[in-house]
Amino acid sequence: MNILVTGAAGFIGYHLCRRFLKMGHSVVGLDNLNAYYSVHIKQDRLSQLHEYEHFQFAKIDLADKKAVFKLFQEHDFSHVVNLAAQAGVRYSIENPGAYVETNLVGFSHILEGCRHGGVRHLVFASSSSVYGLNTNMPFSVHNNVDHPISLYAATKKSNELMAHTYSYLYGLPCTGLRFFTVYGPWGRPDMALFLFTKAILEGKPISVFNHGKMRRDFTYIDDIIEGVTRITGRTPTANPHWDSNAPDPSSSVAPYKIYNIGNNNTVELGRFIEVIEDQLGKKAEKQYLPLQPGDVPMTFADVDDLIADVGFKPSTPIEVGIAKFIEWYRDYFHV
Repeated sequence: MNILVTGAAGFIGYHLCRRFLKMGHSVVGLDNLNAYYSVHIKQDRLSQLHEYEHFQFAKIDLADKKAVFKLFQEHDFSHVVNLAAQAGVRYSIENPGAYVETNLVGFSHILEGCRHGGVRHLVFASSSSVYGLNTNMPFSVHNNVDHPISLYAATKKSNELMAHTYSYLYGLPCTGLRFFTVYGPWGRPDMALFLFTKAILEGKPISVFNHGKMRRDFTYIDDIIEGVTRITGRTPTANPHWDSNAPDPSSSVAPYKIYNIGNNNTVELGRFIEVIEDQLGKKAEKQYLPLQPGDVPMTFADVDDLIADVGFKPSTPIEVGIAKFIEWYRDYFHV
């Protein structure tokens, strides 16, 4: 495959590019290297990808329509995996414009590039945040997600709707992936595991939201990547049983599909912190705070469709995943 991976310098993008390259595929990695978090760690990820012969990097902002279209004209992409996005639920409350520009305008450019470039399969990152006010657990792709509570979540839901439209109108096969709290080596510095590890090692307090009663379906990066690679190679087809009188949100009469990729196990934040403390051999000083605007108290992924269609179920326990992250963190920062 000749694959475009957007957000290639990001946490998931870096790991996905490396997996595709090890599988023998050609990869063009796109990223704008924005300063939402440390550009240095993004550059360090890219330096590892440049060691592979069949990797090319394109420093492009998805909002730059001409540059995106030129990239599609220069490369005959067979597959596109769109991971580029302005991330972060809380940041979307402070800077909504950044989410509109990248997650909506930028994604429209990807869709147009795929449409005119004859791309055989577009895989794109959605998010567990689209479930919003839903409380029926575990979260199922067969349930409606019409009540997001952050602009980030709303843009991800919008991506699903935009992709379905292109799938229906132009026959573009599209698969959306709802990721659940991804963590692991090379993780984002704005995510809880990174923040907690750094603060505990430095003897600084950690912020524990919803007074520690948050629950998350923490999903280890290797499980995410295994799911994405399997799905990329599985082009969706129309669901012959789709019923317009009782529409299934996860499929369509068009070549379109939505999956959850989560660990199918919800863990209380307090337990997550305990495992970090155990691995570091040091207790955290905790500052208990209320639930933040835009956050949901619990996530829990139903992955039955993922298992049925690609034969894979994420299963890495947090005790294993956190240990691997902390090993990487100590090595990377020479702690």
